[in-house]
Amino acid sequence: VQLQASGGGLVQPGGSLRLSCAATGSIFSISNMGWYRQAPGKQREFVAGITIDGISNYEDSVKGRFTISRANAKNAVLLQMDGLNPEDTAVYYCYANGVTTMTRGPTLYWGQGTQVTVSS
Repeated sequence: VQLQASGGGLVQPGGSLRLSCAATGSIFSISNMGWYRQAPGKQREFVAGITIDGISNYEDSVKGRFTISRANAKNAVLLQMDGLNPEDTAVYYCYANGVTTMTRGPTLYWGQGTQVTVSS
């Protein structure tokens, strides 16, 4: 199983970006997908997650600005980020948890990370 993330970049404060992450492999199902981020000198923190049933949750500082969605048929998760501010600058990592395949039970996988920089 591999997770491929994309969509990061440089944006001005108040701008928007959309991150996407797709899981590939012989996947039967994925329980949860979402995003963490890690800013320079800080620990990795949870940003947003969504279950296979579409139940989402967010870190407090991104509520009302970020929207997570999922395309189950594509084993993909999207993160629409609006109203970005410099504090959102970080490397964003997607994850897929509870991934079940033909040869392995529920497992957690991580994507490679994509850089988001918010600066004027």
